[in-house]
Amino acid sequence: MSRHKCTKSLYRSFLQASSVRYSGLALSEVSPIPLSHDSVNRWLSSSALRPSGVWNLTQSLINKKEPCFLVCDDTILDKNRSEKIELVHYQYSGNAHDVIAGIGLVNLVWHGLRSHDSIPVDYRIYDKASDGKSKNDHFREMLKLAQHRGINPDDVVADAWYSSLNNLKAIESIGWTWVMGLKKNRKVNRGETLEKLDIPDEGLKVHLRGYGWITVFRFVAKNGRTDYIGTNRDNPSRDHIELVMKSRWKIEVYHRELKQTCGLERCQSRTGRAQRNHIFLAISAWIQRFKRRLAGGFSFYQQQWDVIKHDISREITKLMSFA
Repeated sequence: MSRHKCTKSLYRSFLQASSVRYSGLALSEVSPIPLSHDSVNRWLSSSALRPSGVWNLTQSLINKKEPCFLVCDDTILDKNRSEKIELVHYQYSGNAHDVIAGIGLVNLVWHGLRSHDSIPVDYRIYDKASDGKSKNDHFREMLKLAQHRGINPDDVVADAWYSSLNNLKAIESIGWTWVMGLKKNRKVNRGETLEKLDIPDEGLKVHLRGYGWITVFRFVAKNGRTDYIGTNRDNPSRDHIELVMKSRWKIEVYHRELKQTCGLERCQSRTGRAQRNHIFLAISAWIQRFKRRLAGGFSFYQQQWDVIKHDISREITKLMSFA
C-alpha cells in the first residue's frame, strides 16, 4: 500500500475533528489517505511554520477601520509529564497557581469594539535559551509589527506582568495609549505605593516613578481581590476602563478554546521544531473554527459535539441491543 506525506491541511483538519487524541499515531489511524505515524512525526519535525502565517490567515477577518484593542497575554502549555521535550521550562502558571513544566506562549489578539470579535494576529514562543528574548521583548516586538501592519488600536491592553517601564514607554513612543494592570506595590508620587493610596471611583492622577503622569483606578472583586489599573489616556472614565477589563477577558477564552478544542497542549513530540509547528497548526485550527462560527453561528463546543454525536448515537443503539 502506497504512503503519502502529511500536509498542513490534513493535520489542521485532524486537530479540528479530534476531541480525544492528537498524536501522529491517532492521525495515521483516521487519515483518509494512507499515512504512517512515523511520516507524520517526520513531517512535523521538518516543516518550518512561522507566526507570520497567523496574520496571513486572519488579516482578511479584521476591519482596520473598526475601533479596537490590542490585547496581550501569555499562557503555559502544561507539559508536567514531558520535561524532556525541547522548549519546556519550569515557569509560573496562573491556572495552576504554581510553577510547572511547560511551554510559554505569548499571544497578541485584536478585539473589535463593534463586532466584539477577538482574533489572533500574532504569537511568540518563550524560549530565552534559544533566542535570548524575554516575554517583554516578544511583547514589544509584536506591537511594532502590528503597527507596521496598519493596526491602530484605541488601547493596548495587558495585565501587570507587561506594565514594565520599558513596555509603557515603547507603547507611548508609537503614539498609542495603554490600559494595564499595575502591581499593588508600584511606586508613585514620592515613594508611595498604590495599595496605600485612597483612590476614588473616578480614578486618581499619580506620577508613576520613571514614567510620568497617569491615572489609576481601583477595582475590588466579589472575592475580595483588588486590581489596580493604570492608563496614560487623557481624562479616562471608569466606564471605559471597565469595558477594557471585560474585553481583556476574551483572550482567556481564546486560550481555553485553543486547549480544549484544538489540542494545543497535546503534542508529545520531543523536538522544538515539532512543538512550534503543532502550536501554529492548533492556532490555524482555531481560526478555521472561528470562520465556521462566523458563517453558521455555531460555538466551538457545538462544532466539536457535531463531529461525534452521530457515532455516539449509533454506539448507544448497538449497546442497547445487548441489554
